Amino acid sequence: MEIEERLSKLGIQLPKAPLPAGNYQPAVKIGQLLFLSGAICCVDGIITHSGKIGAPRDIAYGKAAARVCALNLLASAQQALGDLDQIKQVVQLSGFVNAIPSFSESPAIINGASDLFIEVFGERGRHTRAAVAVTGLPKDSTVEIQAIFATK
Repeated sequence: MEIEERLSKLGIQLPKAPLPAGNYQPAVKIGQLLFLSGAICCVDGIITHSGKIGAPRDIAYGKAAARVCALNLLASAQQALGDLDQIKQVVQLSGFVNAIPSFSESPAIINGASDLFIEVFGERGRHTRAAVAVTGLPKDSTVEIQAIFATK
């Protein structure tokens, strides 16, 4: 219950775990690794952040979008594990930013997710990462993030 208490103290309420939008699993656990499918900026079936970063969307908008994705990943992990205290380490994030072709600040956007994981898990939230700009994402979502967690 440590992580749920920390979420409460931070004023964070997890959304419902997103449903898969295709023929895949939202989470697959193999051994002590939990692989989470990409999560977009969607809460209760509604896109919260859409469009490309760089015009007219800015970095702050993108960071907020990445945070929504991270919350969705936590909701999926909680559904898969039953308890977020089962997460020993956030191992890796792969972040995709829907951006104009000349945008080169993808890492600043994905920091919205990285920062959340460190807020929630402390040192266990530090992870490896990729942050890539792309020309489009499902449902015109501003960000999509997938993750790998080590579990107990």
